[in-house]
Amino acid sequence: MTALVNHQIVLASRPSGEATLDNFRLQTSTVDPDALADGQVLVKIHYLSLDPYMRGRMNEGKSYAQPQPLGEVMIGGTAGEVIASRHPDFAVGDHVVGMGGWQQYQLADARQRGVLRKVDTTHVPLSAYLGAVGMPGVTAWVGLNTIIEPKAGETVVVSAASGAVGGVVGQLAKARGCSAVGIAGGPEKCAYVTDELGFDACIDYKAHRDLKSLAAALKDVCPNGIDGHFENVGGTILDAVMLRMNAFGRIAMCGMIAGYDGQPIPMANPQLILISRLKVQGFIVSERMDLWPAALKELGAMVASGRLKYRETIAHGLESAPGAFLGLLKGRNFGKQLVKLV
Repeated sequence: MTALVNHQIVLASRPSGEATLDNFRLQTSTVDPDALADGQVLVKIHYLSLDPYMRGRMNEGKSYAQPQPLGEVMIGGTAGEVIASRHPDFAVGDHVVGMGGWQQYQLADARQRGVLRKVDTTHVPLSAYLGAVGMPGVTAWVGLNTIIEPKAGETVVVSAASGAVGGVVGQLAKARGCSAVGIAGGPEKCAYVTDELGFDACIDYKAHRDLKSLAAALKDVCPNGIDGHFENVGGTILDAVMLRMNAFGRIAMCGMIAGYDGQPIPMANPQLILISRLKVQGFIVSERMDLWPAALKELGAMVASGRLKYRETIAHGLESAPGAFLGLLKGRNFGKQLVKLV
């Protein structure tokens, strides 16, 4: 096999404020499938995962993950197929997921634990291993089960409810006997959340731009208050939810997309944490690797049986990744945002 040209997208510069296409650069390298060292595996990437956390890594400042290095391939989850291997556990043709980044080929040292994971595509599509049966699904599972700890009959609210994480949160809450209420942007996304994902209600935040209006809408659909909240956005949405939280409510802080461009996110009534004796806890799913097997087992079974629904927005070609990513940050995607390379 001759050497392969590998197109890659690297971080060219750090954003000041809003990220732009100028922050990315397309470059090429070569990789030789016949020159693998012992333990190495060469993967042809089929799908890139685009996720909001990547925006935080583009900044230099303090965050829960190391900053994305300048001039290096954008970090991100990938799913693909082994095309060359010098590791006994991986054969040509195996489907795998890993953190291959924004490029066409991933050269991985498979001796390092967790670098590549083989997946079975018999009943679960390859792309789903980057969404409902991947990091976003596990994120939903971990936050819901370890922080919100839902009990049958309780009310769970989810922001960004039509997204890859939020959609799974609500469906898992319903499976545990809870009422699930979503918050999403626009009537089409809200209809999807209730009609396809089976939430009990969904509030269009674009129709309730101020705190008073959003809180009133929450009161209408959560007459018994809110027991658990899964936060992906922050800002006014979090303020409105806190006004409706029941005593001893639990809030899982997963994402704060309202502040990814670096602006501060003030909290209107922090005293409610004390008054309502709330538990507010942030979490990073990569710090709970011990829970991934149990999460993936339930999520995989639910997707295979059709009990867990999800939607994907797919951009085509590596060159489309930066634009699709910027669209994701603006909420232009519907469900899980992927880039298809093959």
